Amino acid sequence: MNPAWPEQIEEAQGHDQAFMQSEVLIEIQMNEKDLLEHFSPLQLSRRAFLSKTGAGIGMAALGSILPGCSGFMENEHISQLKLPHHVAKAKRVIYLFQSGGPAQMELFDYKPMLKEREGEDLPDSIRNGQRLTGMTAGQKSFPLKGAIREFKQHGKSGAWVSDLMPYTAGIVDDLCFVKSLHTEAINHDPAMTFFQTGSQQSGRPSMGSWLSYGLGSNNKNLPAFCVLLSKGTGRVAAAQPLSSRLWGTGFLPSLHQGAQFRSGKEPVLYLTNPEGIDHHSRRRVLDYLGELNQLYHYETQNPEVQSRIAQYEMAYRMQTSVPEVMDVSGEPDEVYELYGPESRTPGTYAANCLLARRLAERDVNFIQLYHQGWDHHNDLPDHIAKQCKDTDQASAALVTDLKRRGLLDDTLVIWGGEFGRTNYSQGIDIGARYGRDHHPRCFTAWMAGGGIKPGISYGETDEFGYNVIKDPVHVHDFQATILNQMGIDHERLTFKHQGRRYRLTDVHGNIVKEILA
Repeated sequence: MNPAWPEQIEEAQGHDQAFMQSEVLIEIQMNEKDLLEHFSPLQLSRRAFLSKTGAGIGMAALGSILPGCSGFMENEHISQLKLPHHVAKAKRVIYLFQSGGPAQMELFDYKPMLKEREGEDLPDSIRNGQRLTGMTAGQKSFPLKGAIREFKQHGKSGAWVSDLMPYTAGIVDDLCFVKSLHTEAINHDPAMTFFQTGSQQSGRPSMGSWLSYGLGSNNKNLPAFCVLLSKGTGRVAAAQPLSSRLWGTGFLPSLHQGAQFRSGKEPVLYLTNPEGIDHHSRRRVLDYLGELNQLYHYETQNPEVQSRIAQYEMAYRMQTSVPEVMDVSGEPDEVYELYGPESRTPGTYAANCLLARRLAERDVNFIQLYHQGWDHHNDLPDHIAKQCKDTDQASAALVTDLKRRGLLDDTLVIWGGEFGRTNYSQGIDIGARYGRDHHPRCFTAWMAGGGIKPGISYGETDEFGYNVIKDPVHVHDFQATILNQMGIDHERLTFKHQGRRYRLTDVHGNIVKEILA
């Protein structure tokens, strides 16, 4: 028994009153007798004792005396996984997730026949008995509806883009449009969960958590996985809610949880010190708490204890790094002009795109943006115009900004939602108040940078824009391709849980090699 332990506890208990009020001291306010009994070696079973000898003790001891011990433990973990599996084309991912499901035929998948045959009923031979949501299953007819705005071809690639997206139209030669995405999920929550975790059921790790687990962090002062949320100006009252499980760790160690950044005085909740606690006092709290947690880990061998230590240390470093990355006051006016006027308003999509670039510059591995408001069951002409105004300029600006800074080559940027929208009207004879229902059979996303072939469109849908007829890309194929660009073989990045080895792509997924540069 180390005689210094009770003295350290006494010293912590004897600190000034403000120091004692910190919530983390609850864990170390035990008397000497409790401490001796709790950590008595006599309580160890033979198996527990043997599991604590050898490298385990040495690693814990070394981690407790070296600065940045969490990074040391993380690097050891990564070396055991033998990652990356191959040379990575991308060092980081920026995923611009458009929550609600943008209407592909209104933006990127040009279908002139829908305009020509507008008002006609969708042929049964095209629908082929496809499952519908409860919102349109009771409709007596399914009248075809063409795009409300004009399409033109742009760039050397000749990509078709709606005039709702003029800024995106200006960068089409940097983009790869994937027009043949498809999914089994037809409702928002399972569809978003599927895209983010590889399963329609909750409880699995998110893509960002898998990448954090597999690759670690390139910046010891910021999380490997950061999340930014914004609300659109289209369909404000009925935007689909977002659950934190979309950026959760599932059964992976909690260290790999996505860190949500917010607008306002406190970008990360509970990061700042309570009143009366200074930086030095916080450091002493963590030092004492770290020692106790190491003792607890020695007894239990629970990996979550190490995650807790690493999270406390990361939070301490983030007290300095987060204010720095969130402070955009030094950005020149031309940057704000590039991203648009909304980029000056914290919490907007444009402001989050600017922050995404700043996080990418600081080597954050996975930067996840969610923009709500794309669920256009009604009033589509009004709502989709507002959503495009929210996102078009800033999305294009992000690609342009990364490119001119030399970051696009090793940054994979993704834009897309959880499914598409129907080619028929939701609502009959209601004029401009019509909407489009969910459509999982085909939808469009675009990718840029990170080793993806620029200036191409991949996949094709039928003339009705209802079914994929060429080069289908399933959700798991999409995920496998993203991991591949980050240097990961999706079949080899696994985690054993409850007797089974899990992975992001489950037992599916093929890399879409045709879109790789």
